[in-house]
Amino acid sequence: MNPNPPCNLAGLSVLVTRPAHQSDSLCDLIQTAHGRPVRFPALEILGPGDKHAARLALAGASTADLLIFVSANAVQFAFPLLPAQLPVDVDIAAVGTATAHALEEKGLDPTLVPQRMDSEGLLQLPALQSAHGKSVFILRGNGGRELLGETLRERGATVQQVEVYRRQLPQRAGAAANLVRNWSQLAQVVTATSNMILDNLFDLLGDAGAELLCTTPLVVVSQRMAEHALERGCQSVYVAASATDADVLATLCEVNDDVA
Repeated sequence: MNPNPPCNLAGLSVLVTRPAHQSDSLCDLIQTAHGRPVRFPALEILGPGDKHAARLALAGASTADLLIFVSANAVQFAFPLLPAQLPVDVDIAAVGTATAHALEEKGLDPTLVPQRMDSEGLLQLPALQSAHGKSVFILRGNGGRELLGETLRERGATVQQVEVYRRQLPQRAGAAANLVRNWSQLAQVVTATSNMILDNLFDLLGDAGAELLCTTPLVVVSQRMAEHALERGCQSVYVAASATDADVLATLCEVNDDVA
């Protein structure tokens, strides 16, 4: 925990919407900065619906040229299903630093990590400009974007996308109703780290809560997310430099300066 936070949030209530198992670090940083983290997971992460089928699909990874992990969740849920032996020269791509760190914790060395932490950033890397004849496995969750697979196929790769985890809407009707009733005390600023989280939040809050959400400062983690939030009606959208906890906190400091 950083003993020297970048600002004093002065009791600012921050709605943290990440999945429950991924929110501790950000909440700790907010508390260290004298803010008030309010946990409201708007996404639930589960293993694959058919673990046996996922393991069979991943058997081909033993001869792959490139494995792409789209998130830290992909690392967590795919690792037990991967073949025991991977090619020594296989390239391993991580869409972002959090994914890269998750790979390193599993003993896998990510060889391709973009500075721009999204699919577009990964596709801009020189190593992926030509993928002719390469065998590529994309390890992802359900409902993921198709950009990576479609673009790599266009560049000549054989691509297999394997869903190694599921994302679903949590059942939080009671907690959502309480949040809406006490919105001004519990959600002075909202954080969202994916479009699915933001969409789920709108669904969970209902019409009354959606109106409140649209008028509350919202911190997102990419320009693509910001555009989506604006399309949903959000009026005050701040874009963090990345999805890392430190960058999200830095943006919360910016919000606090604006609302103070």
